[in-house]
Amino acid sequence: MRKKNVVVVAMSGGVDSSVTAALLLERGYEVIGMTMQICPPGEGPVPDGGSRIGCSSSAVDDARRVADKLGISHYVTNLEAAFQEKVIDYFTAEYAQGRTPNPCIACNRYIKFAALLDRALALGGHYLATGHYARVMYSASRGRYLVHKGVDPRKDQSYALYVLSQEQLSHSLFPLGELTKDGTRALAAKWGLEVAGKPDSQEICFIPDNDYRGFLLREIPAKIKPGPLLDLKGNVLGTHRGLPYYTIGQRRGLGLAAPEPLYVVDIDVGRNAIIVGSTEELWRRELVAEELNFIAIPSLLESMEVTAMIRYNSPEVRARVRPLPQGRALVSFVEPVRAPTPGQSVVFYQGDLLIGGGIIKKT
Repeated sequence: MRKKNVVVVAMSGGVDSSVTAALLLERGYEVIGMTMQICPPGEGPVPDGGSRIGCSSSAVDDARRVADKLGISHYVTNLEAAFQEKVIDYFTAEYAQGRTPNPCIACNRYIKFAALLDRALALGGHYLATGHYARVMYSASRGRYLVHKGVDPRKDQSYALYVLSQEQLSHSLFPLGELTKDGTRALAAKWGLEVAGKPDSQEICFIPDNDYRGFLLREIPAKIKPGPLLDLKGNVLGTHRGLPYYTIGQRRGLGLAAPEPLYVVDIDVGRNAIIVGSTEELWRRELVAEELNFIAIPSLLESMEVTAMIRYNSPEVRARVRPLPQGRALVSFVEPVRAPTPGQSVVFYQGDLLIGGGIIKKT
């Protein structure tokens, strides 16, 4: 039988997850550390100096040292197969279809708060805690678990949590939601944790050199085929290197000489073509979202006023969300937004309350 004071902390070896474990220990929880193994142990660098995946042995060692310092148990759990299927294969398949995915959201949906949560519960934990800067609380009036933004606007990570279910939220803790990043580092230093000054990772975890084009070329070489660069009238302006190398709004790397800057405004998979245009042609007033999930409400039954983010850390803009058939939604913006991109997530808020979100299908 699980005890409610037992919490498993997803420890990545970074300062955020380390302070999460220490905070919960200080608050009287029985804490267990668990690190995900998402690549073969000791897997070395790949050609061109890159690294196949970002779960280095040093990260596991850092997590273990913190656990030893705190006097808690620490386990490494193998999630290689699930991570390959649900995150890496998804990432490459989306790019092959001319879309721009967010792998962190897929990881939260299928790995951290599904596979890892299952293992945490099987280990006897009642909660899984992560180092996300967000806040979760139960609302008796709504009869639902709600997610609010973290108090540090520079670090708020609620955007990536819109995919969670009520069941997952009932077993989730985010202790850092009440802290600033500076406050987190100060606590790590106070407690003598070696990772206090460890820099934040800025890359996709399985592409630590941040060369996603090189990664795609290694993973899906058959899907990367040159094709035409077209203007909006269909005139051929040049040749592109392959659809996965481009995203909506991209300017660099087009190799075009033109009297005004040109940007990717559309990706036509059927014609294997990249469509370019001026910056004015990137702005949109509406988009269609699919794969919707709502946290603050059971489902979208009528239109509602929200603010929306069309990518992580983008400015929030006022919008109206209307239900469409087949579980989709129409998002209409009060002011046009620049380069909403199929494959990215559009996430809805009311104040600091996370309403829900979905994947951008088309504009």
